[in-house]
Amino acid sequence: MSVLKQSIQERWVPTQQDFDDFAELSGDDNPIHVDPEFSARTRFGRTVSHGMLLYTRLFGLLKREWPDFEHAFQALVFPNPTYAGEEVIFSLTPSEEEPNRIVLEAKRGTDNKPVLTGECLLSGGAA
Repeated sequence: MSVLKQSIQERWVPTQQDFDDFAELSGDDNPIHVDPEFSARTRFGRTVSHGMLLYTRLFGLLKREWPDFEHAFQALVFPNPTYAGEEVIFSLTPSEEEPNRIVLEAKRGTDNKPVLTGECLLSGGAA
């Protein structure tokens, strides 16, 4: 399998419109994602991103870097919220021991706290 040896990073600043568009597309219109008035009364104090919106951004990065590979497995955790208007730093890091296993991470740019951690396994592709 031919993979990169170093981490790949991409930065993104989500907007409330991104949250709203993902809610419409996915059908997940939980008010914590789309209703600023409701969200202001929660422990978060404002709307937060769908976890899978973050993952779809990482998945897009995976497909750009490894277009010939299939996504065989994923494991994800969303330990902290992501807010509209705050930068997110995504990274993909191939495992040194198992190059088709990719470590996934997204951190808030404001405080470097992880908002998504996990891994995926790629299969197929050119040898």
